[in-house]
Amino acid sequence: MQAGLLGEAIDEAPVLVFVADENRRYVAVNRCACTLLGYTREELLALTVEQVARYGEAPGEFSAMVAQGVHEGVSVLTRKDGTEFPFRYRASIVTVARMELYVSVGWPEAD
Repeated sequence: MQAGLLGEAIDEAPVLVFVADENRRYVAVNRCACTLLGYTREELLALTVEQVARYGEAPGEFSAMVAQGVHEGVSVLTRKDGTEFPFRYRASIVTVARMELYVSVGWPEAD
C-alpha cells in the first residue's frame, strides 16, 4: 500500500518528475511534466532526454550527472508546441530492481 500511495503522490505532485533509463529514454513521467510540456504521457514516454532538452548544454549536463551521481541547475525544455520552458532541477542516479535509472525533479524557473 505504501508504494502505491507514494506513486500516486508523485504523479500528482506540483513538480515535474522524469525517470530515464541508460539510453536516455523516458520510462516514467508524472502528470505535472505532461501538463506543463503539453504532451500526453504516452508521447513523452516515446521520447529521449535530448528530444525534450534540446539546448546545447543538455548532453554535457546529463553526462555530468552520470559521472557525479547527482547534478542540479537550470534547464530549458521544449514543449510540444515548440516553445521553451525554463526549469530548475535536481537529478540523480537511483537503482530500482537492479536497474540504474536517472531521476530528475524540477519546477518552473522564476522570472
